Amino acid sequence: MMKLTIRYIVFVLLFSCATVSSAQIGQHRNDFSIGVNGGYTLSNVGFTPKVTQSLLGGTTAGLSWRYVCEKYFSTICSIYGEVNYTQMGWKERILTTDNQPVINAVSGLPEQYSRTLNYLQVPVFAHLAWGKEHSGMQFFFQLGPQFGYLLGEKTTTNFNFKDRNTADRSNVVCAQDTMAVENKFDYGIAAGAGIELSVRRVGHFLLEGRYYYGLGNIYGDSKRDYFSKSNNSCIVVKLTYLFDVVRTKH
Repeated sequence: MMKLTIRYIVFVLLFSCATVSSAQIGQHRNDFSIGVNGGYTLSNVGFTPKVTQSLLGGTTAGLSWRYVCEKYFSTICSIYGEVNYTQMGWKERILTTDNQPVINAVSGLPEQYSRTLNYLQVPVFAHLAWGKEHSGMQFFFQLGPQFGYLLGEKTTTNFNFKDRNTADRSNVVCAQDTMAVENKFDYGIAAGAGIELSVRRVGHFLLEGRYYYGLGNIYGDSKRDYFSKSNNSCIVVKLTYLFDVVRTKH
């Protein structure tokens, strides 16, 4: 598993380097922009053994930067990065074999459980764009590694663990409910696509859809551990504003 993970990271880094190095045969650019971003996340955790889930909603916000290094034919090539505070985690679907909510015997309410994981994240992308360079619309695609560090976690539930109704559950895996995250460092691959509107002397507005797939696990994955897999995954929709600090004259 570790060898496969390293191969993924190396592939993405080589892709990024190859994109930037092609600047030697394109039209040189030296544009640097900084700004802010914010958006909404939908996440879950890929558990093995399986935990039945729905997507957990959260927020993300942070700082953005971009360095445009070249225009190669119609492709505008750049490196794009962020430093974000992001909420991820999982929300359990606690159902019976008939797909009905499991009722807690003490409260008389359907049992609910979710865990929010608060991360400091740093994605770095090879960013490719096509369209108007200075004023107008662009379409872009970006791909790169993402690293994260867990700042804290919060459990939201409406039952006491000693009173939970495990007898009526179709999915009896519940060890995760009382386990704190063991691996605070997270890493994986992120890819996104979207549109950018550039307005002269105002800045750049980017609307993006992004997907992150974690290559690490939040819990131990040895033979003696309960879960063999417990990786984060997240869908992000975000809006970014960038303003130019350095701009190539052409």
